[in-house]
Amino acid sequence: MFEKLISTITGIAERQVAETIALLGDGCTIPFIARYRKEATGRLDEVQISEIAHQLERLQTLAKRKDFILDSIEKQGKLTDELKKRIEESWNETEIEDIYLPYKQKRRTKATVAREKGCEPLAKLIMSGSRYTLGYERNAQRGVWTEEDEQGAKDIIAEWVSEHEGARNTIRGMYRRVAWIESKKGSCKDVPDEIVMKYRDYFDKRFSLNRCPSHALLAMRRGEAEKVLRVQILIEEEEAVMKLGNIFARPGNNNNHVIKEAVEDGYKRLLQPSIETEFAASSKQKADEEAVRVFQTNLRQLLLASPLGQKRVMGIDPGFRTGCKIVCLDAQGQLLHHDVVNLRNITAGERVEELCNRYKMEAIAIGNGTASRETEAMVRDIRFKEKMPVFVVSESGASIYSASEVAREEFPDYDVTVRGAVSIGRRLMDPLAELVKIDPKSIGVGQYQHDVDQTMLKRALDETVMSCVNSVGVEVNNASKQLLTYVAGIGPKLAENIVKYRDENGAFESRAQLKKVPLMGPKAFEQSAGFLRIREASYPLDRSAVHPERYAVVEKMAKDAGVTIEGLMASADARKKINIRKYLNSEQGLGMETLTDIMQELEKPGRDPRTQIEEWSFDPNIKQIGDLYDGLVLNGIVTNVTNFGAFVDIGIHTNGLIHISKIPRGKTLAVDQKIVVKVIGIDYERNRISLTIDN
Repeated sequence: MFEKLISTITGIAERQVAETIALLGDGCTIPFIARYRKEATGRLDEVQISEIAHQLERLQTLAKRKDFILDSIEKQGKLTDELKKRIEESWNETEIEDIYLPYKQKRRTKATVAREKGCEPLAKLIMSGSRYTLGYERNAQRGVWTEEDEQGAKDIIAEWVSEHEGARNTIRGMYRRVAWIESKKGSCKDVPDEIVMKYRDYFDKRFSLNRCPSHALLAMRRGEAEKVLRVQILIEEEEAVMKLGNIFARPGNNNNHVIKEAVEDGYKRLLQPSIETEFAASSKQKADEEAVRVFQTNLRQLLLASPLGQKRVMGIDPGFRTGCKIVCLDAQGQLLHHDVVNLRNITAGERVEELCNRYKMEAIAIGNGTASRETEAMVRDIRFKEKMPVFVVSESGASIYSASEVAREEFPDYDVTVRGAVSIGRRLMDPLAELVKIDPKSIGVGQYQHDVDQTMLKRALDETVMSCVNSVGVEVNNASKQLLTYVAGIGPKLAENIVKYRDENGAFESRAQLKKVPLMGPKAFEQSAGFLRIREASYPLDRSAVHPERYAVVEKMAKDAGVTIEGLMASADARKKINIRKYLNSEQGLGMETLTDIMQELEKPGRDPRTQIEEWSFDPNIKQIGDLYDGLVLNGIVTNVTNFGAFVDIGIHTNGLIHISKIPRGKTLAVDQKIVVKVIGIDYERNRISLTIDN
């Protein structure tokens, strides 16, 4: 039904849209369709499939709205064939609501009161240009009306103006072309000074609405919500009224002076506030979409940050007053030991060294919070027997995790300080596996994330997390319940069942064994199996991303090549002998796309798309903002990217900002990227550091 419409909107071929809608209707997930149904969709990626899904949902919702509107107008006895056709053929939300506006049930208005007093005949008389007389008593047959009747008629005309489709589109056109958004300082009544001062850059600010940066619009709207700013979207009033006058005050109409008064009132009192509200909502939605897009990009980069892998790690949550919380983790991230070391104690380094030796630590992860630099300096001064890589890890959201139900479930016998240190250590081992336990909004890579549409944000972030989890794949025998939840086809309950089955029956030995888990039906298995790995499985394909539905074709390839499946995966020469065209089978959905993917997977089974981690250290001489000076070149790590620039951790409590104007055209910065920067400005009063990329 919606294939052609969605194709027109997205620019994706109608056949591809139709196939995707059919797969979605069959209960297939976006990651599964993108990875294992490339023949059907013509190799659409997750972004395109997601856009089709979103447009389908929007149109289905709009279809229900249209049915309601048609039913409502029909019950009023006003649904003509022409009106019905217009509504049925339109798929523009704004147009449909404009058509419905005159028939919509309204609260009691000035026009309603005027109609009740019998003023509508005069309103029609005025619009027709017929002459009428004002007197003390009404005599409609003689064309005599009172001044009160005339005012009532003008109220009715004003409402007609505000509901007139052409008038609304005229004012919309002006808003699209020439509207501006401005903010001024509000009354600030009962608002603390520190909050007021946060918005001082917007006390007298104006942007073209078309060019207003999303971060600025969201900041102004937040300031408005906090009663610090007054925000308006405006156009030239005189020009707007003149354009409307040309629509309603026809040449030669004896009553044009009355009509123009009604038009001006209709514009100021009804139409302008209505269209301003409409554009306030649409501009906010546009800003929300941009902010969510930025958040998605940052989150993806953070989740796919380089993992250290299965190494024995010491996690350190730095601290002065209460000391550094230290945990020793095994290669699976299980807690072996926890301790507290006071930085002021001269034996602190000796204690860290002793714990590293006792528990055979292979790397150290230090949180980047308070006392991080001092802790790093202490650790780097230790002369370990063997090379000990040291990494500074973002601890954003670690405190949220440590106090969460997830953390309490994992570590019921330990307090929040131990849980926080464990999270820091595990983030180094596998950022993705650990960060999925935290609400993405708490990770600290967003832009005004608390101000955007929360439903839109949650959906987008959930899709991003799911995409990242499935692109990497999940080792089913050590995955947490939270990580399994994001595997395609697996929700919270099934994830819980998988963990429970694993705890009760031991490690899974094959993918087929997953079918024994309660709620793991055929569809759930189809959607999830390809993304689940069993590292120790005896059947080699269970360790790979080859889907079980394709095991038979791989077995045939191996047989034809005269080798085992293990041999086929290990031998490039054996794979070169395979002519994949021989295995094409349209009935089974085996096309070149799927067969090529299978061969790539056999070459590098279970490959992790993430890059290798690299050690990176900050300047040991820079510990606070007072140590900085213009021209200083430093190592940095990008912590957040917004549409006005990138924030960079340079090893002190305050992050620096590379403004968008300082980022070379064509260069893209990513969260967790290691870069070299130069200090170009320091504002001590506002605690701001300006940076540029050092060439």
